[in-house]
Amino acid sequence: MALSTPSTSFAELSSATRVEIDRALASYCQFGPKCPVPLAEAIRYSLLAPGKRLRPLLCLWGAEAVGGVSKAAMPAACAVEMIHAYSLIHDDLPAMDDDDLRRGRPTCHKVYGEAVAILAGDALQALAFEIVARDLRPAHVAARCAALLAHAAGPCALVGGQADDLDPDRAATAGALESIHARKTGAMLSVSLQLGAVTAQCASDAEAALADYGRHLGLAFQIVDDLLDVSGDAATVGKRVGKDESRGKLTFPGVWGIAESRRRAAELIDAAIGAIEPLGATAQPLEALARYVLERDR
Repeated sequence: MALSTPSTSFAELSSATRVEIDRALASYCQFGPKCPVPLAEAIRYSLLAPGKRLRPLLCLWGAEAVGGVSKAAMPAACAVEMIHAYSLIHDDLPAMDDDDLRRGRPTCHKVYGEAVAILAGDALQALAFEIVARDLRPAHVAARCAALLAHAAGPCALVGGQADDLDPDRAATAGALESIHARKTGAMLSVSLQLGAVTAQCASDAEAALADYGRHLGLAFQIVDDLLDVSGDAATVGKRVGKDESRGKLTFPGVWGIAESRRRAAELIDAAIGAIEPLGATAQPLEALARYVLERDR
């Protein structure tokens, strides 16, 4: 059954779910006396910062789209957001992207210092896997989710993409750029959907539909991100803009130009929506999210 155009916007669909996600994330940040206060504060500062929560939303809505329930997927949704938050803390460090603003606030290392920021990222990564192992059921679901999340966050995906992005000798081609962001951005968006599918214990064809959606969405997300760095407003985006060009960083507008980048992003969003059409009405929140990715200004 084909999807109809969503009558409810992404903002309306996501508002209540984001409250649930934020509540669950906060519950996982109640550390005991053995966690040093500055470390606990840095973790909460980064993880609980106001955000879109796209990855946990993808996990929860992905589960619901294939017949699961969001409550069962919530630990996985929180875990993937923790991996995302850790990656942002580390990416912002002076040795990496050297950013001083994130989501409209000073980055973690600007507030707590580089050492505490590194440790906060380390702690979030460990906490994510603790939650998957402890709170997902049954055991075979927890095991598969842990393996999928570890791969998506590891040397051949998220970390490998970041390493290539920092490499000054990497090829300045569209293919190289797509390879970087399929791992750096796309892998975490895709695994969010996979985790939702696994917690729902759905059929393989439904999981494959979500994977296709995630692959197209991930590349479109990064193209739009690059476009915002070129033409976005820093106050709206919540971070410095124009920094990629100033550093000579490889971007999609730099390779294709602005008009072609916009065209390709729209094409990818159409493909993402097409991938989940067989799932029917249960996938409408994912369609709304895809349209939001194309239209976002932050």
